Amino acid sequence: MDQKNMILAIVLSIAIILGFYYFFELPRIRAQQEALEAQRAQQTEQQQAAPAQAPTTGAAVPAVTLPTRSEALASTRRVRIDSARLTGSIALAGARIDDLTLDDYEVTTKPDSPKIELLNPVGGKEAYFAEFGWFPAQGASIPVPQRDTPWQASSPTLTPDQPVTLSWDNGAGLRFERVIALDRNYMFTVTQRVVNRGTQPVTLSPYGRIVRVGTPTTAGFYILHEGLIGVLNGTLREINYDELAEQQERKITEETAGGWLGITDKYWLVALAPDQQQTAISEFAFFEAAGAPHYQAGYAAPSLTIAPGAAAESTSRLFAGAKEVNLLERYRDELGLPLFERAVDFGLLWFLTQPIFWVLDKIYKVVGNFGVAILLLTVMVKLLFLPLANKSYRAMSQMKKLAPQMQQLKERYGEDRQKLNQEMMALYKREKVNPVSGCLPVVIQIPVFFALYKVLFVTIEMRHAPFYGWIQDLSAPDPTSLFNLFGLIPWDPPSLLAIGAWPVIMGITMFVQQKLNPAPPDPIQAKMFMALPVVFTFMLAAFPAGLVIYWAWNNVLSILQQRFIMWRMGVKP
Repeated sequence: MDQKNMILAIVLSIAIILGFYYFFELPRIRAQQEALEAQRAQQTEQQQAAPAQAPTTGAAVPAVTLPTRSEALASTRRVRIDSARLTGSIALAGARIDDLTLDDYEVTTKPDSPKIELLNPVGGKEAYFAEFGWFPAQGASIPVPQRDTPWQASSPTLTPDQPVTLSWDNGAGLRFERVIALDRNYMFTVTQRVVNRGTQPVTLSPYGRIVRVGTPTTAGFYILHEGLIGVLNGTLREINYDELAEQQERKITEETAGGWLGITDKYWLVALAPDQQQTAISEFAFFEAAGAPHYQAGYAAPSLTIAPGAAAESTSRLFAGAKEVNLLERYRDELGLPLFERAVDFGLLWFLTQPIFWVLDKIYKVVGNFGVAILLLTVMVKLLFLPLANKSYRAMSQMKKLAPQMQQLKERYGEDRQKLNQEMMALYKREKVNPVSGCLPVVIQIPVFFALYKVLFVTIEMRHAPFYGWIQDLSAPDPTSLFNLFGLIPWDPPSLLAIGAWPVIMGITMFVQQKLNPAPPDPIQAKMFMALPVVFTFMLAAFPAGLVIYWAWNNVLSILQQRFIMWRMGVKP
């Protein structure tokens, strides 16, 4: 197989993938993001209320005129949530956890950026909440807590050091209690208890559910899942919003022992974990109420029969926060939540993506900068494949050394392609040169490139992670532009011309590396190769800055390595 054809095929494959992203996926993602911003900016103060029966209900509730978020929060008595990482409140009307702000994360990198608001109250826009409760056996008429039930609280504030007990008496011999505890991160423990003070046994089933009102705007990129998610019977389930809405029954139900389920965004997760020692009925559901789409992830635990004078309880957990990999892994191990770290969408190549993140994270803990960690990771990858790369670069240097003889063969057999190829193969064999081995540096870089891209794209640890200088977010494109002289000219060029400094550096290093390689004998291929640095500069300008820095630094190391080998072999660049 001809070396140049193989390299050309590999490079063109990468170019096609990057081009598809740049010319098709990126405009679509930007359009969706603009639509989301416009929707939030122009949203009216009318929003549909969420239903509040057992987790499998889809009954509609009357439409109401909705207040703003702050008005909705102020309209009900609340228990304040106060921790180092979470602030918010619990509505005493219905005992819903429907107000959470992530204090460690801002919407943008600007100093005055607001914090991330994860959960929103019923009665406000974009209602998103978690609630727990009981429902009686079919046909029974036992009064149980409803969506507007007024609960009493043992304390006005929930903190990691002070759980809160909510209580309500149904007036018919049953006292309902709910103890809510919060750790120092994002995990709530909810213990529901029923005390039977009546004269007859009662049978109730505990449930928990997460409800999201309205279809959120997602990135819509194929390498990222946003929507409903869970691990049921040891299997990761990922269900898109539209996929669930298009289901004939509009719900997916499964009996599972342990596991968890919820709703995920790119960086945030709200998930329920029932008692891991019991079998529960888990359900993903879609329904419309008051004209708005509702997405629900919930479970129903086995029924409990409470004798007169006795009590029964059920404990479950609620995670509501950032998808920090180390934290998810800790909950997986300490609480026995299977595959909980897979809430981060590491993809089908998780066996490669996760180790790369693990190495990056370990380096970061030493150097304190993810950009520097990327540079050091690149050095480690280069050292790992050093013998293979050296062999490849020696072959490429030998090819470059044979360039005069190949030119002579081309002049002699230029019109006879078959004879030219035969003579070239004979020359390679005579000089003990393997033309295919020169492809190895490109082949080696491909899986690392895409795995690192995945890490930069999906992990919250990379979100808003600064490098040095003008790079304040490694997960976002370089904000500078060549066409306004990197900010010296007061003009914002269109997105197609937003070619930052790092993409330019990458393009230059790619060009220099090409000049060290033997020129393709085919003039058309030679012209295509000469154009690739420019093409890649434009396409990679839209990619995360961390990925461009990796590619540029990898090029620099490759240039130094290849130049050293050429010097030792007496080959002039």
